[in-house]
Amino acid sequence: MRAVDTNLLVRLLSRDDEVQAGAAEEFVSSGAWISHLVLVETTWVLESVYQLDHRAIATAVEMLLVHRDLALQDPDVVRAALNHYRSRSSLGFSDCMIVEIARKAGHLPLGTFDKNLARVPSAERL
Repeated sequence: MRAVDTNLLVRLLSRDDEVQAGAAEEFVSSGAWISHLVLVETTWVLESVYQLDHRAIATAVEMLLVHRDLALQDPDVVRAALNHYRSRSSLGFSDCMIVEIARKAGHLPLGTFDKNLARVPSAERL
């Protein structure tokens, strides 16, 4: 299976360049994989560059989870991170992914100085 980078995924979601969006669609049409890193970078770009709010970013991640041609790395991890993200508007998606990746790897609690992140189960504020 092919893999996608952040720029390609952003074009699929933003549709701000017809030519690149079309090329991206064609590339993923036979199936493509999205790594955690690409997903986290994409959510950062959507927030920072495209000024999408928390709800819109959650919707974009959900769309990727159910996309017919795209496969996310560890979709169970992404789904759990998305649940945290939706329930805590003070957290970034990357923080939610960090907790869930650590959980899947069996490395908890997650130590943090971030008071908002510490409210997530399995995170511990130092």
